[in-house]
Amino acid sequence: MPAGFGLVVRFTLRDAEAAEGFDELVSRTLEGIRRQEHGTVVYVNHSVPGEPNVRLFYELYEDRAAFDAHEQQPHVRRFLEEREKFVSRTDVTFLEHIDGKV
Repeated sequence: MPAGFGLVVRFTLRDAEAAEGFDELVSRTLEGIRRQEHGTVVYVNHSVPGEPNVRLFYELYEDRAAFDAHEQQPHVRRFLEEREKFVSRTDVTFLEHIDGKV
């Protein structure tokens, strides 16, 4: 089984209005990811029950090189710049594969 490269990102958003704007920004960004990033295996924005101003991303890439390529895409660079107006805190956890089902 390929190891891949993954991460989980927890975004705490400023308020309900920021959450709405953030979700719209993510949807626009996903258009480019779907169209152009063959090495991005999973990129999902989750809401968290009981925490309306939290979003949790799960991202899985074929390998570290695919993640590095993702970070350089214009749609991702735009996301990284624009997200700051919505986000009050960002926590990133990088993941190492142990076992699983793909």
